[in-house]
Amino acid sequence: MTIKLSAGLLAISLAAGGVGLSAQKKQYIGFDRNDYPGDSALPALRRHFDFVGYWLTNPPGERSDSWVGKRDALRAQGFGFLVLANGRTDAEIKAAGKDAAATGRKDAATAVAAAVREGFAPGTVIFLDQEEGGRLLPEQAAYLFAWTEAVSGAGFRAGVYGSGQPVGDGPGKTITTAQDIQQQIAVRGLRPVVLWVYQDACPPANGCTLRPPALAMSGTDMSSTAGASVWQYAQSPRRRAVTQACAKTYAADGNCYVGDPDLKGVFVDLDVAAESDPSHGR
Repeated sequence: MTIKLSAGLLAISLAAGGVGLSAQKKQYIGFDRNDYPGDSALPALRRHFDFVGYWLTNPPGERSDSWVGKRDALRAQGFGFLVLANGRTDAEIKAAGKDAAATGRKDAATAVAAAVREGFAPGTVIFLDQEEGGRLLPEQAAYLFAWTEAVSGAGFRAGVYGSGQPVGDGPGKTITTAQDIQQQIAVRGLRPVVLWVYQDACPPANGCTLRPPALAMSGTDMSSTAGASVWQYAQSPRRRAVTQACAKTYAADGNCYVGDPDLKGVFVDLDVAAESDPSHGR
């Protein structure tokens, strides 16, 4: 979800006929980005998108959060929400001290307090941004599950934004972060977690287009994404190693732009979901 400045502009393929159109029934399209796009951009964005990512805390690498106080403006335009809180990398978890679970609970309390301040009601899904892929290391698992349990215990619903891209996991085996989270929840007997997976590899992703692929195909097979509610299928900038097959759908600078004359220079990550308000944040 790293946001970088861009120089060029390439229109993404537009779906004819308005918001929420996709190749599959009952799928909705949304966008997320680290920086708030500005109040003036909202009407044009709403022409193309059903929901929007909403940061409760400073996005990765940022010293401030430009989304603070913008919930009412987005609701007025009819947007649904993906409510998101920044997580910690493995190095940051280790640097915080020996008790990773305590750090997770502390960060959960910060996220819940921010959600309340921003007007999100109990029951809203808050996603933890887990950027690093593969199996969770022990300290990552301690941090993440302490966070999800604390958020759920505070009356909100816990979600995780994590990798849905398979990586090697022994001879002839693969694993995704989403699968690992699901497996550990079952083994530990923890509360359910809503999954928002990122998988921009082409295929199964089809690149920077407003005609998203089927949500159920966000991994290399159906089992890779069982239970995922949201799929981020395009990122800005694109990950060049995994997007060669769909490179022409992105701009020359690697970003994904909305092909709308009122949105020049606005680049986004693209998401598809089974609901128009995946966090139930309206």
